[in-house]
Amino acid sequence: MRRVIFDTGPLVACLCPRDEHHDWVRRTFQEIAPGSLVCEAVLAETCHLAAKEGVAAARVIEFIRRLRSQPVSLANEMAALQDLLARYADTPMDFADSCVVRLAELHPDTTVCTTDSDFKVFRKHGRETIPLLAPFVF
Repeated sequence: MRRVIFDTGPLVACLCPRDEHHDWVRRTFQEIAPGSLVCEAVLAETCHLAAKEGVAAARVIEFIRRLRSQPVSLANEMAALQDLLARYADTPMDFADSCVVRLAELHPDTTVCTTDSDFKVFRKHGRETIPLLAPFVF
């Protein structure tokens, strides 16, 4: 089983059966170890996007708890997040993406679980590719 850092896409896809990645995520989540990481920005984004599909925020939190994921705060990482956002200002990196990249830097033994192909471009520590668990990775 893998310990991962969750991006928003797989969480929304699992909660929303009409999502194009729903089946992939349901299969993939069987490979994910308890103690995987999810940051507050991803939780907020997941609650927002899932609500558009009628999924209540309390259900999102219940789902995260059932996954036995570890919520992580990056409140002390603002300088590093600002640097990432500045470095990728010409790409579609949003705040949640920068948090996921920062978590990948802080937890080198993890893989990022995402449906966002922009993570093929993002680098940790400036140059290192980020290991991905994604529907576009073969």
